[in-house]
Amino acid sequence: MKLSEKNEKLDEIDLKIISILQKDSRLSYNKIASEVGISVGTAYNRIKNLEEKGIIKGYTVLIDTAKVGYDLTAIILIQAEGKHLIEVENEIAKMNNVISVYDITGDFDIAVIAKFKNRDHLNQFIKNLISLPHVKRTVTSVVLNVVKENFVVKIL
Repeated sequence: MKLSEKNEKLDEIDLKIISILQKDSRLSYNKIASEVGISVGTAYNRIKNLEEKGIIKGYTVLIDTAKVGYDLTAIILIQAEGKHLIEVENEIAKMNNVISVYDITGDFDIAVIAKFKNRDHLNQFIKNLISLPHVKRTVTSVVLNVVKENFVVKIL
């Protein structure tokens, strides 16, 4: 199924619900229904349908990682042996500190975003990473300043 086909099944009401939940996923069905202009039952059914389709994958709390001691962000580019790429990506995705794992094009195969408490934790992470089977090379950049960090996509 193409991405455009997936999007065709979402109507204006679904998009409004998603947009509202991205701003505050703690809102009651009653409040969501009121904001969208639909009944509470319809809001409930729409949200459950979005969850079942995997469009809404979960609910979480967004924290300021620096305020809880994780003020070092690293961007790590990885070259892996081609036929083991997915295996390496899945192993990295299980690691503590990893925020995102991306399968990318270019000179590197994988981009990883990870958060650490200090340089020593980053150093140990990189040493563990390069000891993984099928990891050929890594290049790490340390983030000096976070200008924007937000995984909310504005859909309306």
